[in-house]
Amino acid sequence: MVLPIEHFIIALLPVAVYALLRDRHLPSLQLVAVTFFGSQFPDLIDKPLAHELYLIPSGRVFMHSLPFAIPLSIIVIAYGIQTERVRLAVAFVFAHLSHLVADNQQLLPPDPEVSPDLLWPLQPPVARSVVPHWAGEGSVNLHLWTAFSIAVLTLVAYMLVVDLKTQFDV
Repeated sequence: MVLPIEHFIIALLPVAVYALLRDRHLPSLQLVAVTFFGSQFPDLIDKPLAHELYLIPSGRVFMHSLPFAIPLSIIVIAYGIQTERVRLAVAFVFAHLSHLVADNQQLLPPDPEVSPDLLWPLQPPVARSVVPHWAGEGSVNLHLWTAFSIAVLTLVAYMLVVDLKTQFDV
């Protein structure tokens, strides 16, 4: 299992190295924030849907799945091009996809293999416990993660609506 901070580090290191090499300075706070959000995005969506609301079969499907991640990536890149923020869009997409690779380490050599989770709903997900091992006593960690997810997603949704209004004079 990859922890949230590890997902962020895995995504941020290449982004920071790119910024250092290309711009000769550390990445902007905005770029770091977008990378952080992208690195956590699959878990912000999937964990509450699976473990609090029981709407999906596992906390590693839906936004952890390529049939959903690829179209979302295309939309994000298109929005980045439209709004002249390609670097931010690419950082989000890279961070999101790095999360999928980190959670599915069997994709890496020497014997790469695609997990059924990556192909959900085209394939059934890997069987897992309904209550995750990290849920804690009385599922307190799960409830805290769900509250954190709601807070972050609400903030991002608000920022997106404001940005859409600004970009498209709605």
